[in-house]
Amino acid sequence: MQRLVLKRREFTLLQAFIYQHIGISLGDHKIYLVQARLAKRVKQLGLETFGEYYDYLVADTKGMELEYLSSLISTNVTSFFREQKQWEFLKTHLPSILERSNGRLRIWSAACSSGEEPYSLAMFLAEHLPNHYSQYDIKILATDVSSKVLKIAMSGVYSQKACLSLKEAYLRKYFTPVLMDGEAHYRISDELKKQIVFREFNLVTGEYGLFAHKAFDIIFCRNVMIYFDKPTQNTLVDRFHTILNKEGYLFIGSSEALTDMKKEFKSKSASIYQKV
Repeated sequence: MQRLVLKRREFTLLQAFIYQHIGISLGDHKIYLVQARLAKRVKQLGLETFGEYYDYLVADTKGMELEYLSSLISTNVTSFFREQKQWEFLKTHLPSILERSNGRLRIWSAACSSGEEPYSLAMFLAEHLPNHYSQYDIKILATDVSSKVLKIAMSGVYSQKACLSLKEAYLRKYFTPVLMDGEAHYRISDELKKQIVFREFNLVTGEYGLFAHKAFDIIFCRNVMIYFDKPTQNTLVDRFHTILNKEGYLFIGSSEALTDMKKEFKSKSASIYQKV
């Protein structure tokens, strides 16, 4: 089969479509990356050019292909308890957060990928608030633009490789070994799973009015804004600020910063900000 080549004109169309509907800003140098990531999908659909694929996207009024495109373009790299210093910070400040919220805690994992982040939150709370089921009102919302990774998250089943970053004690306490396709995997406990609500949500085009009466105390949005241009980053941070409770925390990726965004946040530590 002839190799598919993404022409500059086709890339410009896809570039604009991805920015408008997903919010990811792709520089001109990303043309080969887009070609590599989309070529297999174009062939799967029986299409002959990337131009035909663009037409297919535009004609897809139900948004099913847009959803598939989102999972191909975005990079879903995650792990349990990544960015250790943020967890140490949260451990130190958890008592004051709960005191401020009168025991009502709302957390949003805003780009949860395959679920390691929200499940890390659930394990963290179980470890540091052992009686939190009866003593506190705690809910975790986990969203992602990709239904593909959300299915993995909702299943709560992970390979041995995915669990390498977990302490052995956590594996024994919160997971059950299972066999899948002849290989060892681990399934998260139902007790932790039921604490989390998983939903599909686009951070750029999503309806934030849904959160009008659900102010959050903590928002995790790590390694997402690096894909967005400055205007989109500013809009997103504005939205987070609106739906965070006063003195609520925003956790972002270690390679990200709000330093050049004049927002009503104060830096508490590297990649940790508090609403003022």
